[in-house]
Amino acid sequence: MRRSLAVAAIGLLAIAPIFAFHPLPQPPDVAPSAQPAQHLSTHRWRHDAPWFGGFSGFELSADGRDFFAVTDRGFLARGTLTRKNDQITDAQVTTAKPLVDRFGETRDGPYNDAEGLALDHKGRLFVSFEFADRILRYNTWDSPAEWPSYTRAWRALGSNKGLELVAIDAQGTLFSIPEGVARGAREALVYRRHEKGRWSQAFTLPLDEGYLPVGGDFGPDGQFYLLERSFVWLGFRSRIRRMTVTDAGFENIETLLETPHRHHGNLEGLSVWQDDTGRTRLTMISDDNFLPILHTDIVEYVLKD
Repeated sequence: MRRSLAVAAIGLLAIAPIFAFHPLPQPPDVAPSAQPAQHLSTHRWRHDAPWFGGFSGFELSADGRDFFAVTDRGFLARGTLTRKNDQITDAQVTTAKPLVDRFGETRDGPYNDAEGLALDHKGRLFVSFEFADRILRYNTWDSPAEWPSYTRAWRALGSNKGLELVAIDAQGTLFSIPEGVARGAREALVYRRHEKGRWSQAFTLPLDEGYLPVGGDFGPDGQFYLLERSFVWLGFRSRIRRMTVTDAGFENIETLLETPHRHHGNLEGLSVWQDDTGRTRLTMISDDNFLPILHTDIVEYVLKD
């Protein structure tokens, strides 16, 4: 994701001083009431560490308290969220470390561009990487990586158009979707791997309105929730769609949230969970691309139904 925004970032940096004196008008801090997802909280996350920033993957525990977050420079953080009256008031890092390969070694350059994160019911973490496209599995916090498997088809993915997200369902089936699509295409490729099986390009995902997939998670209801982003000059729009996954593809696709332009930052990670009142919450994290004019925000919505 970093390189796809490089040109835009240069432009934003060039005009940043203008915004300091003439800020753009901000939209209201709530989603339109007609949408199923309603805004609860936005927390500006700050942490004094050189690795901090560039978060692209985010996962929460079943109770929404403990989190894992991965950066596109190959760092994995673990910590806890604090809420008061439905507002996220704090995000504390308990530990962090660079991601390692199956030999326990760190990788540099394009090999450490982690983009997607998934957490299964056994507590194992799955990380998808862009550029050097692959998905690694970490059985425990301290264990080296394992390869769940690999498909040579990923070699054909374009630069900065690789595996942007990874998600795992209750049966242990992995799904991954590249961010990039062919010019003029209206569908994205969807890869699927049944547990102990091989990857296959199972079906496609319909796209529209200039949105591209950047994050996804299976909710407690078994539905797949997809976070999409559209970059328009000077800012981002975000959308979340919910859908049923079948052997043949996606069905019953519905839009839960579509934010106005510049309503939030560069939202890339999504975790879906259920609170103690039975409400479904959608918690997201924004990628600041290690730029001073962007921020790391943890944003939370709740479904009305």
